[in-house]
Amino acid sequence: MTVEHTTLPRAFSLAVHELRTPVTVVAGYLRMLLREQAGPLNEKQKKMLEEADRSCGRIGSLVAEMSEFGKLEAGEIAFARQEFDLAALVTQLASELHDGEDRGVRLEARVTMPVGMTEITVTGDRMRIAAAVKALMQSAVRERVEPGVVVARVSAGTGSPRWGVLAIGDEAVLPELEDGASEPPPQFDEWRGGLGIALPVARRVIEAHGGALWAGAGSHARATSALRLPIN
Repeated sequence: MTVEHTTLPRAFSLAVHELRTPVTVVAGYLRMLLREQAGPLNEKQKKMLEEADRSCGRIGSLVAEMSEFGKLEAGEIAFARQEFDLAALVTQLASELHDGEDRGVRLEARVTMPVGMTEITVTGDRMRIAAAVKALMQSAVRERVEPGVVVARVSAGTGSPRWGVLAIGDEAVLPELEDGASEPPPQFDEWRGGLGIALPVARRVIEAHGGALWAGAGSHARATSALRLPIN
């Protein structure tokens, strides 16, 4: 039996509706217990409840991602339109992301600005594009096995149309990623485990802004990613 494309957003909408209420109720009771409204807790009980609260929060985030994905698939999201500096956004997000530091993995933002340009200005929904970029950064950091530096490099392509390009990964593979900006290769595994639905959402947000997502080839595929957005 062939499933119609419209079935997918409807299924996500139904799942979000069914999950949101019980998750909210469980989270509320966990917070009440942690505030010791039902009586004092010993240290072991407190740690167990804190872990349950963190897991409940992750489920809540996943439900929110499912809601966003369903709306994107159904074309029900109206994107904000504002100008912002892509390089400044990437630099800010990199400074705020500390994932992987416990494993010796550090994320570093770099900007390659062409002569005569002071910023890489793009137009779109800054909040949603920021969430997409953050998801790509978290994915690259998560997939890096060895301690070291993951570089997030922003640059401006040449030619017409002109693109703002973000490449994320080991410094040695960044030129290969950036070369794909003119004609992005098709490879990008958006359904990776451990990241919820953040990457499928990211891809649809970037593409809705006239951009594209891709990854490195071969062994670099999972630990790298790149995007392009049209420069004003």
